[in-house]
Amino acid sequence: MHPEVIQDAPGSCPICGMALEPREPEPLPKEDPELKAMTRRFYVSAVLSFLILLISMGGMALEGILGVAVPHKAGVWLELFLATPVVIWGGWTFFQRGYTSVVNRSLNMFTLIALGTGVAYLYSVLAALAPGLFPDAFRLSDGSIPVYFESAALIVTLVLLGQVLELKARSRTGAAIASLLELAPRTARRLRGDGVEEDIPIEQVQVGDRLRVRPGERIPVDGEVFEGKSAVDESMVTGEPIPVEKSLGDPLIGGTLNKNGSLIMTAKRVGEETVLARIVQMVAHAQRSRAPIQRLADKVAGVFVPAVLLIALAAFAAWALLGPSPRLTYALLSAIAVLLIACPCALGLATPMSIMVASGKGAQMGVLFKDARAIEMLCRVDTLVLDKTGTVTLGRPVLKGIMPEEGFEENQILEFAAGLEAASEHPLADAFVQAAKRLGAAILSVETFEAVAGKGVHGKIKGHDVLVGNQAMLEAFGIAPGGIIERTETFQKGGETLVFVVIDGRLAGLVRVEDPIREGASDAIEALHKEGLRVSMVTGDRLATARAIAGRLGIDDVYAETLPDQKQAIVERLQKEGRVVAMAGDGINDAPALAKADVGIAMGSGTDVAIESAGVTLMRPDLEGILRARRLSKATVRNIKQNLLFAFGYNALAIPVAAGVFYPSFGLLLSPVIAAAAMSLSSVSVITNALRLRRFSA
Repeated sequence: MHPEVIQDAPGSCPICGMALEPREPEPLPKEDPELKAMTRRFYVSAVLSFLILLISMGGMALEGILGVAVPHKAGVWLELFLATPVVIWGGWTFFQRGYTSVVNRSLNMFTLIALGTGVAYLYSVLAALAPGLFPDAFRLSDGSIPVYFESAALIVTLVLLGQVLELKARSRTGAAIASLLELAPRTARRLRGDGVEEDIPIEQVQVGDRLRVRPGERIPVDGEVFEGKSAVDESMVTGEPIPVEKSLGDPLIGGTLNKNGSLIMTAKRVGEETVLARIVQMVAHAQRSRAPIQRLADKVAGVFVPAVLLIALAAFAAWALLGPSPRLTYALLSAIAVLLIACPCALGLATPMSIMVASGKGAQMGVLFKDARAIEMLCRVDTLVLDKTGTVTLGRPVLKGIMPEEGFEENQILEFAAGLEAASEHPLADAFVQAAKRLGAAILSVETFEAVAGKGVHGKIKGHDVLVGNQAMLEAFGIAPGGIIERTETFQKGGETLVFVVIDGRLAGLVRVEDPIREGASDAIEALHKEGLRVSMVTGDRLATARAIAGRLGIDDVYAETLPDQKQAIVERLQKEGRVVAMAGDGINDAPALAKADVGIAMGSGTDVAIESAGVTLMRPDLEGILRARRLSKATVRNIKQNLLFAFGYNALAIPVAAGVFYPSFGLLLSPVIAAAAMSLSSVSVITNALRLRRFSA
């Protein structure tokens, strides 16, 4: 509830009094010591409270059970004897947390519980030990002083029951992240240099180790295939149920399931660097973060407890002055009922419980939220900006053809271009390298190399100055493209990207590259439109190519021939127009725009820089993931609002009833026992509502 509170051992939050959650989730479910203690206290208190209730019901009820008559005074002393361990031992945690809240000047629900039960118990003890001290306003018609040991004991018992139910429900909110941790193998089978295989603890695996993964086993750490072929079920990370075929050089994710083939892999990432570990860290961080909507609850909670104390005093005064006989007894019961039923536990739980459940559910769906703010903001987005390469398209371009100029040959152009692009990290570069390998062309060594952001690359190969890039690159170096542009208009309208190759200052030719559109992109964009989003695409590609792709997908706006810093400027301009902007991308050059957007969305196939800059990471890099994330965001915010409405509405109705506002008109008065039960059930109801998000389906 208060993520800013951090300490080095288990304990209670000094602000709200609730048990602190571990910062690092446990891989195996462990017995909750607080739940165990609360359960033990509840069972003992329940038995003793039942006996106290029988005694308080009167001599006839007790005589029917024991077979002997019990005088009234003896019954009072017996109640005192039985109630003392319930209140002091059973309710010790509540008194301890209530005391801490006063010392820290952070009044909370335990302040009210401790005050209400403490007053009822101490009053009854004084009435039992020194009844002569009480004035007539406390006495019944027969002159006796009523005691409320049964109320004090039952209140403690009911609050204990509420705590037990609440702790059990809270443990279920972390079930999703615990299930992810359970996927991590405990051991790995390492191949030593002498060929001997040995099983070692997963903590001993080092980068570079060769590991064998047999059919039916889970991949121990992140790495790549060194030998063998198999299908790997990656649904625990990506949400994609269809197994992925893996062969030499393909990446492997730790925790995923090897289905039907034997693999030898090379470890690339171990420990906290694995994808699974980073997912757990992101989910844990999101669960500890605070949503902006929580500010309303925080503001109310800040003045709520002092206000309740004043209302309880006002109720006591009103009953003492105007109530029926015995006036002070009614006044005391009314004040205690107000203190108990107004406990703000449900209000405090409303937001964090929903965030915890939603974060875990998102992880199961392949959607990782960086923090609670991203969950809340995503449902408010009205404009989605998509980077083209790697987001709208697969990010795996394919060379479609080469158009040489006079005096140059296709193979020559490919050798020089592939040699230069081999040193580049741009998504287009791989198309040249793969084409050279496929066609048997040489990949020439580079003597010098320089990349120009958003334009291309240039360098020296075998003494020749080579330039590979777009038209902006040609203009930057003062090279005229000539009439070749006119001959390529048809290809641009088909969505192909044109790359110029210049050798020693002469235009050698033009390479046609196509980056296939992601499967399902058109349906996803149509669904996003139905969600009320305006979809834009930004790319460094030529306008004709970008418009061709946008037209096929139904994208509303196109920003083409943009440099990396211009993407950020586009996001800023849209925000100045009053739009709430989400930016989706996967590259290093997308990071500034992702950070600037109201919500940044990183495609899981992207770079670490993009993922770190984004508020949402999609483990399966498809546009349907954006739709799933938005719908989960909307469901979560709706769930939070339901919780807050219930918490506010409950207190708004319950406090006047407990104070006795409706007693003159309807004779309606609330017992402190009923108030304690209602308070406990309100917290459980909020958590139960939050747990409904576990059944969310996009």
